[in-house]
Amino acid sequence: MKKLFTSESVTCGHPDKMCDQISDAVLDAYLKGDANSRVACEVCVSKNIVLVVGEITSKATVDIDSVVRQVITEIGYDKDELQFNGHTCEIIKSLSKQSEDIALGVDRALEEKENLSPRELGAGDQGLMFGYACDETSSYMPLAIYLSHELAKRLEYVRKAGILKYLRPDGKTQVTVEYDGDIAKRIDTVVVSCQHDAEIEVDQIKEDIIKHVINEIIPSDLIDEETNILVNPTGKFIIGGPAGDSGLTGRKIIVDTYGGYGHHGGGAFSGKDYTKVDRTASYYARYVAKNIVAAGLASECEIQVAYAIGVANPVSIFINTFDTAVIPESKIIEIIESLFDFRPLAMIESLELKNPIYQSYASYGHFGREDIDTSWERLDKVEQIKKMAETIKA
Repeated sequence: MKKLFTSESVTCGHPDKMCDQISDAVLDAYLKGDANSRVACEVCVSKNIVLVVGEITSKATVDIDSVVRQVITEIGYDKDELQFNGHTCEIIKSLSKQSEDIALGVDRALEEKENLSPRELGAGDQGLMFGYACDETSSYMPLAIYLSHELAKRLEYVRKAGILKYLRPDGKTQVTVEYDGDIAKRIDTVVVSCQHDAEIEVDQIKEDIIKHVINEIIPSDLIDEETNILVNPTGKFIIGGPAGDSGLTGRKIIVDTYGGYGHHGGGAFSGKDYTKVDRTASYYARYVAKNIVAAGLASECEIQVAYAIGVANPVSIFINTFDTAVIPESKIIEIIESLFDFRPLAMIESLELKNPIYQSYASYGHFGREDIDTSWERLDKVEQIKKMAETIKA
């Protein structure tokens, strides 16, 4: 049966993604000075204004204005003609310390207070998180979001490398994949919207984007004469970034994850330190799901984990292999519970999350990153999973 599925990505110059990058740059700056920093930083941008808000408790001292300006200018908003200039924009800050009530639950988990464990961090909030993996691509990501990210990264590359000097930082990509059952057969539609200088004609932009971006990323065997390619379908895209639309941290959570495949618990990642399970448990659930798929136990795997604030152990772990498992899902759960530890402190230590690594993931997705050595993308549990599965099969 023919099916179509679409995912999108955005460039680093998209206003929402700017906010994610600033939030994570602030987080990294505090972690560099104090690995135990507690950070919940959110950013809003509009026409030449940046608002930085949140709760930060740290022994480190950070020049937030400098961090903000560096991120913006590195993205490419560094001159007045873009109507947003990182050198001169106004920066407003409203920051306080982490709530003492929240700190009580995070610093010492309920299990530690009740003498069930000698040392334990509690979950920083209640909530549910999902991790997902499939064998559709080498990155264990769905094809539509994988190609959307690659197109967006290519847009940034041809701009910064000077291949297409007229491009500006803002941009969006979108890919629609046609499936025959569960098998990806072809690309039905590609959409690329890119901000550009005023004097460039639309026909020139379309020709250049097809040649230097789309043809460099989309495999030729997936494109045919019926593939619909749309480049700047509105006709022009001169005003972009915060001058064209306000931005806010955490407003691209589907771009950050799996492009709409599977479920999402609703929590954003950027600007949150490792004690926030919205971020840490989502990373860990991806780590678990990817190892399960890579071990051959299923061709598709989604894991849900849920927490209560101040409690270390998750209140539930759920797995869905979409009828692709080679052993019963109940047995896969047993393997997961034997090899993986979803308590916050265990996840933090396993994935080395106290390091200042986060800004790198604030653009082009937090998962399936083959350009970064990512702890939650490692396949270091595959052999153990295979051995346990063979024992179960026997």
